[in-house]
Amino acid sequence: MVDVFSGRLLVSKDGRSVDPEEALQNKVVGLYFSAGWCSPCRDFTPVLCDFYTDLLEECQPPAPFEVVFISSDHSAEEMVSYMHSMHGDWLALPFHDPYKHDLKKKYNITAIPKLVIVKQTGEVITDKGRKQIRDKGLSCFRNWLEGADIFQNFSS
Repeated sequence: MVDVFSGRLLVSKDGRSVDPEEALQNKVVGLYFSAGWCSPCRDFTPVLCDFYTDLLEECQPPAPFEVVFISSDHSAEEMVSYMHSMHGDWLALPFHDPYKHDLKKKYNITAIPKLVIVKQTGEVITDKGRKQIRDKGLSCFRNWLEGADIFQNFSS
């Protein structure tokens, strides 16, 4: 994951700059392509929030999982508003970072919402994260963990 965001900063929900190398180390990462104006996105975001909260707050130890939001909002203000009103306590690529266009191309994003689950290297584990969460709930995380080559004693 360090490879994907190398040399860039991410932002937290409260606006702090976050070093991706530190924040994403040894984690399965969900790249969440979404926007506040998108109705299906607003429908799925609370589901992703619950999933994220269950993995990170309900499990001991917390699951090695992080979400990075890549916004398709029309303005930085819309992005911040969407993050504050609906998002979990996850990270985001800053709105004005043009790298979001490269990520959309790299992961073949043609519609939103899209949740692409990736390894540390940025290699795709699945581009069907949204469907898998809806269909399987927390149990899909174990498959992602196996696909990520992260070995940790995790039980859901």
